[in-house]
Amino acid sequence: MADEEDNSGEEIITEEMLWERIPEVDGVERANTYYELSARIYARGQYDEALALAETARDIYSELGSTAPTEGLAQAYSAIGYNLNQLKRMPEAASAMSKAVELLRETKSPLAIELACTLGEWWYGSREYEKTVECMSDCVQEHLIDGNDSGAANDLHLIGCAQRELGQYQNALDSFKQARTLFKKLKEVINVARCDQKIAHCLTALGDAEGALIAAQKSLDVFVTAHDHRRETYSLFELGKAQSLAGKDEEALMTLEKVLEIVTESEFKDFEFIMEIERKLSVVLKNLGKAEEAEEIERRLNSVSDVIKED
Repeated sequence: MADEEDNSGEEIITEEMLWERIPEVDGVERANTYYELSARIYARGQYDEALALAETARDIYSELGSTAPTEGLAQAYSAIGYNLNQLKRMPEAASAMSKAVELLRETKSPLAIELACTLGEWWYGSREYEKTVECMSDCVQEHLIDGNDSGAANDLHLIGCAQRELGQYQNALDSFKQARTLFKKLKEVINVARCDQKIAHCLTALGDAEGALIAAQKSLDVFVTAHDHRRETYSLFELGKAQSLAGKDEEALMTLEKVLEIVTESEFKDFEFIMEIERKLSVVLKNLGKAEEAEEIERRLNSVSDVIKED
């Protein structure tokens, strides 16, 4: 080792050098040093330690008041958010990221929308669906103003998913249709089909059997062609539900039994999805006058529910 410089002549700052720098600097430079250390330790997966360093950086920036660079403080808050997210402390993570987004929007930073989209995904993952819609609605407008159709389409898709979870099926339908239009313009075939599958779900919930059948079949055609077997399974399920709504219970029975066979043969057993399929099968069997088979399914589902339900 000569003088710890690379071929370009730029000094390589090691982690040890950062630790040694801390007693020698103050103010913004001290905060920046803690932030850089936090980033490096985060990359190693030591999230508790990285969190403490990011919080120290935030505290130093905050103490500087109006003289502190807004982007520096925002970066510290975002680092806190990322570490809390890794530690599964989602409400705190989202709160910290919200503060980062707020600060970056004040300075018109292009990083604001990127972090806002991350925040929306965190809200959705935390089942905070109303906050997801609120957060992502701002992102849609910003992406559209910037001419970023891909970003807006993804925002609208996530909004639709949140609205669907809230039972707001008409709003969700509108969001998925808008997302579909943008994805189609971009010729993103798989994403168009993802929207069609969810459009089918909403139309079934709204009682539009014909529309649901068309949308489900469109999505199924794409996923079969793409050999995307996981998404194909979900589209088949939507098709079965739409067939039942249309009064085509014999077809629905065949479709749902096929879905159930695929899902139960999978190495990973998604019991929630399996139960959802079986509940729909029970309804179809009753419609076909097969009450005993339906009752047997319901008896088994009650046993499984006792095991997996939350305390």
